[in-house]
Amino acid sequence: MGKIRVLIAKPGLDGHDRGALVIAQALRDHGMEVIYTGLRQSPVQIAQAAIQEDVDVIGLSSLSGAHKTLFPKVMEALRERNASDIPVVGGGVIPAEDIPYLLDQGVNKIFTSGSSTEVLATYIQQLIDPESAFITPPRKIAHIGIAVNKIDDVLSFYTEMLGLELEGVETVESEGVKVAFLKIGESRIELLEPIKESSPIKQFLTKKGEGIHHIALEVDNIDERLNSFKSKGIPLINSEAKQGAHDSQIAFIHPKAANGVLFEMCQHPEGSEK
Repeated sequence: MGKIRVLIAKPGLDGHDRGALVIAQALRDHGMEVIYTGLRQSPVQIAQAAIQEDVDVIGLSSLSGAHKTLFPKVMEALRERNASDIPVVGGGVIPAEDIPYLLDQGVNKIFTSGSSTEVLATYIQQLIDPESAFITPPRKIAHIGIAVNKIDDVLSFYTEMLGLELEGVETVESEGVKVAFLKIGESRIELLEPIKESSPIKQFLTKKGEGIHHIALEVDNIDERLNSFKSKGIPLINSEAKQGAHDSQIAFIHPKAANGVLFEMCQHPEGSEK
């Protein structure tokens, strides 16, 4: 297919377009053709421009707080001109509580102020060319990792007070930890005890003390997922998968990608218990 054509528009009386210009340039850097309508465009003008320019996607930007009025009017103007098949995405200063309403009005996706341009560009690419889409949801939460100083000192709480089943204890040399596996439904709690001074768990305990260290997600095709994350600019601790417990392949996403939450991706051998 040819280059994706995107119309970037600022509906209403919003007089600030720095963000829209940054988005426009970022999409051009990703190989898309971008038409910017300029400031203070009416919903009708935006719809007409989208049709005349034969664009694939419309991107609406709003900083004025009028998005709940203006975005639906753009959708209405498109419907009146038999152009409702043109996908519309929106962004700007949009409170989370307003997003469901805008989606109900027909907007395909809302990107909040913290969204990266890489994520936006990837979404548009996948929207127009679904075969390029990769992401499927993780299968489940594989386990929650809890950092402890000594497994023996805390194990009785989990087995006697919570009644969890201890499946076993294993040493993971690549992470410098001893791990106790406690089954809970289809998932596990993993107690992580450092066995090396260089262990990330030892560093975590020194800095923060005992507590939840990470959330592990069971995924398929971990290598493809890592490549997808890298292409989107998502920061990773591990750019390549490495050996984990139970013969799994694991990789960690950097906490700054998820507002301070450390996520681990793990893939177990085909046919093994997950």
